Amino acid sequence: MARRARARDPISNDAFRYPGNALKDKWPQLHHGDREPFPDAGRIARLARGEPRLTAWLDAEGGAAAVAGRVQEAWRAFHGGNFPHAIEMGASLGPLGAAAANKAAAIHASAMAPGAAGALKILQAASKRGEEAIVQLPDAANSHYMLALVLGRYSQRISILQALAEGLGARVRKLLERTLELDPRHADAHIALGLYHAEIVGKLGGFVAGMTYGASPSAALKHFKRAIELAPRSPIAHLEYAQGLMLLDARAHRAKALELYQRAAECEPFDAMDRLDIERARQALA
Repeated sequence: MARRARARDPISNDAFRYPGNALKDKWPQLHHGDREPFPDAGRIARLARGEPRLTAWLDAEGGAAAVAGRVQEAWRAFHGGNFPHAIEMGASLGPLGAAAANKAAAIHASAMAPGAAGALKILQAASKRGEEAIVQLPDAANSHYMLALVLGRYSQRISILQALAEGLGARVRKLLERTLELDPRHADAHIALGLYHAEIVGKLGGFVAGMTYGASPSAALKHFKRAIELAPRSPIAHLEYAQGLMLLDARAHRAKALELYQRAAECEPFDAMDRLDIERARQALA
């Protein structure tokens, strides 16, 4: 996935706190990209059903309603820009909080300075958490997507070429493809797969990328375009599409990339992540 520009975690913003029922009311806009279902008591109970370890843990923690409230608080922290708190809260909830914790970890680590040892530790912990989530929640699309997300961020920290040599690229692709098998309308997975193809082609060239990793410009464009169809108001969909085009051929795609950056910059932010992505688009235009 494309490297994010350095940015600090956003300052808390009242508009992004979503207290009480406001979180559920705004959930479709907040999660139109990753399609995470709202974590109410019914959802939590269904996830735990059939998994003895989760069922026993849920009972020990006060039941589905109590745990659902804590998962919602983790997501409130994420959307409000308090990524460290979202990581801490989500991690305390095991696989049921892994999606919130790992999405926060990916963004928080991306905001840290290049070479920061703390970023690698955050991503390594998130990777372990993601592997555990897949074991216990194998049919949840975001178990696979959020692990792909943190592995992608980890790969950028150690360099894309090193990650490919270690097999992380193939692992990320497999996770994203499984995400789309479970949920074909997962826009964020389409974005990530588009970037997978674009980054490898950009690093290795079209011939080697295709022969060695099955990556191609046409596949990148297909996934980017599908993401825009599924999430037309998403700043990150437009932003990452633009960055992917620049990786494929900056000269040939410059005009289209600038158009996409402009669209991203004009999007309405619904949470702190959106605001960061809009700021990145504006920086690219500047």
